[in-house]
Amino acid sequence: MKIFENIINHKINTITTDELLKYAKQFHIKITRQQAHDIANYLHGSNINIFDHSGRKTVIKEIAKIAGPETAKELNKLFVQFTK
Repeated sequence: MKIFENIINHKINTITTDELLKYAKQFHIKITRQQAHDIANYLHGSNINIFDHSGRKTVIKEIAKIAGPETAKELNKLFVQFTK
């Protein structure tokens, strides 16, 4: 399972604005291009581990500052799905 965790974390840590917009659309998460850009910039190279609860919580708090609490809540649901 560790390999899947590494793949998912790598994808999150290297996600682009366009990829984030594509996933948001696919999972029905409302996000603007500017929010996606800001979130992607935050995630890029941050070495985030969404499988670590406290790390994911920190990321969600930062995303809430960037895109608002509702978007952060929806992204957290998506992250939780990835970790199952």
